[in-house]
Amino acid sequence: MAHTIVFDVNETLLDLKALQPRFEQVFGDTVVLSQWFAQLLQTSLVLTITNRYHDFAAVGAAALVMVAARRGVTLAPEAKQHILQGMRTLPPHDDVVPALKRLREAGFRLATLTNSPPQVVEAQLNHAGLTDFFEQRLSMDAVRRFKPAPEAYSAAAAALGIHVEAMRLVAAHNWDVTGALHAGCKAAFVARPGMVLGELDLQPDIVGDDMQAVVEQILLLDRPGAH
Repeated sequence: MAHTIVFDVNETLLDLKALQPRFEQVFGDTVVLSQWFAQLLQTSLVLTITNRYHDFAAVGAAALVMVAARRGVTLAPEAKQHILQGMRTLPPHDDVVPALKRLREAGFRLATLTNSPPQVVEAQLNHAGLTDFFEQRLSMDAVRRFKPAPEAYSAAAAALGIHVEAMRLVAAHNWDVTGALHAGCKAAFVARPGMVLGELDLQPDIVGDDMQAVVEQILLLDRPGAH
């Protein structure tokens, strides 16, 4: 059982597609959003593997410049800021608030675990109206190692005062789920549109098409006092 549920933020709780109009304005093409986020993740992984660190906001800015360069676009400072500021005002997915309410009412401890720096995640959750659901909003700035490094999950468990085995990560990213399972956590995968688990990924015991489907399974397997 895992009575402490820790949520990834970007794409899991918050809808990254809300940035599409900003990418349309700057690049004339919304597909650049997915290219940018993929580059952001790749850069963060390279930094972690090579034992270097820049906060996730700086990584996002560098990734945006790289994607623009591939498309032959020179970004004006105001255009870059226009896109990056949008990360602070992402809306929650429609299924998030009802799901979080159910977990809180059932007695679960809830927290977030994100690669974003503290000031960004606080702005994100405040804007989305989600802050009060979580007892802690944990950032990788504290350990200077991005998910899916094992240190990210073990540091989160330590901050919550529990063993890593007592924590369940919920994420819409296969790499995050695999990282959590490798670190010894339980995990749940939210198969949002376009998100899939790969054949080589570690497989969680909970998979659902949306957050409410995932929560139904968490309530069945992990509800405090259920066993």
